[in-house]
Amino acid sequence: MSAAKRMLAVFQGSEQGHGQTHVGKTGRNGKTEAKSYVIREPLTEEKMIEHLDGTSGIGSIPIKTGNVCRFGVLDIDVYDLDQAALSKKIKSLGLPLHHCRSKSGGAHLYLFLDDWEPASLVREILAEMSAALGYSGCEVFPKQDTIIEERGDLGNFINLPYFKADETMRYCFNDKCEALEIEAFLDQAEKGRVSMASLTALQFGGERKFFTDGPYCLETMASQGSITGYRNITMFAIGVYCRLKWPDDWKPHHEEYNRLLCDPPLPANEMVELQKSLLKKDYFYQCDVCPLKDFCNKDICKTRPFGVGNEAPDAPQIGGLTIMLSEPRLYFMDVNGRRVVLATDQLQHPSLWQKACMEQIDMMPPQPKQADWQKVINAMMATATKISVPEELTFTGQFKEHLRTYCTSRVKAMSPEELTMNKPWTEEGLTKFKIEGLMEFLKNRGFTSFTRAQVQDNIKQLNNNEECHGHQNIRREDGGRSTLRVWWVPAFDDTDIDISGKEKDYDIPF
Repeated sequence: MSAAKRMLAVFQGSEQGHGQTHVGKTGRNGKTEAKSYVIREPLTEEKMIEHLDGTSGIGSIPIKTGNVCRFGVLDIDVYDLDQAALSKKIKSLGLPLHHCRSKSGGAHLYLFLDDWEPASLVREILAEMSAALGYSGCEVFPKQDTIIEERGDLGNFINLPYFKADETMRYCFNDKCEALEIEAFLDQAEKGRVSMASLTALQFGGERKFFTDGPYCLETMASQGSITGYRNITMFAIGVYCRLKWPDDWKPHHEEYNRLLCDPPLPANEMVELQKSLLKKDYFYQCDVCPLKDFCNKDICKTRPFGVGNEAPDAPQIGGLTIMLSEPRLYFMDVNGRRVVLATDQLQHPSLWQKACMEQIDMMPPQPKQADWQKVINAMMATATKISVPEELTFTGQFKEHLRTYCTSRVKAMSPEELTMNKPWTEEGLTKFKIEGLMEFLKNRGFTSFTRAQVQDNIKQLNNNEECHGHQNIRREDGGRSTLRVWWVPAFDDTDIDISGKEKDYDIPF
């Protein structure tokens, strides 16, 4: 079997579409421009060959109909990533992840499954893996638990490895952190498929005997051996835990954890100062500081009696933005792994976004400040994935369909003189009409998306931007001749269209 066919099988995902990323120029700051698009066509062997040859890079959408997936990915977008250290940690934790270098110099960690599994469950497991690795908060693919296919949603794609395979910088590492050739990678990926049963049995580290009723970050860190870095921050968090669990006798427990977990333990004078600070007021866990945030799993922590509980920040995790290039535009946003469909005004205004979340995913997130929201949305739009749509879902496509109806329906003129009655007249391969007649027809059909100037510009485009208006000579009722100012387009197929019935419903997904 060819490498292209094997790649298709390994990265089997959506049958409705795939991704493409067009890379632009690199700025002086070293950042490369890139635009991502979802193409509504399945991945094929031909497209995979182009990827491996370096002609056109592609991505696969892990989630498919039924909200299931057969592979998942952790995208660690760190430019100065220590690949060797990451590879060593993956091996030490026994995680069934295949470590690939990403195009930005970070890492894509692939999980290959032996069967189709619910995307929500795969995302939960990948989130635990990211926390165990110390990269909590990295992007997880699939990016959503569910997709809204009936609204045109397809999900997000991940760029595939081995672009321009013979000279690729997107290679997979072996156990020694050496680059693998594509055939060796495919052998490893095919043999490395795992079952859901084996994944749920994973411990993500050593024995978990500390903090199983407390913060997930502390439990994970303690399971991976002695704490050698960030000892003061870690012991402060352990002090918070001890005060919550043993409010009347917490100091001895705090000191015991210092002896058991820290290498070397903090000196007695530092422990005294930490405990004095903890007594000044009711401090809580500092979830947004290292190393706690690197090993965080908020969903699990909130269920623990001495975890973050209800005092956890209730700001939702907002994922990537997907823009459907229909007119008007439609936006898909991931909120806590669930898809929210937004119109432009809902994306623009925090209060309308909040309302959309309440209506669609049964949660009321805190309303961001307008200035903060603007920064968030600008950043998301700069890297948003765009979904192409058929022309009929654009205003231009809708205009063309109305124009065709106008030019070929039963109202068409039988002689040029009927142009005065706002009817279109076809002769010598051109259909001519008064612009006033077309505008009235569009208004009656409920199409008001174009101004008169936009209508004229679109007519010109249908004529390859050549001259498309002039005068038509007609005979008056008194036998004399006169001229009318008319516009024209190339004649459509002469198909009768009955416009007396119900208005055509365009399949616009909103």
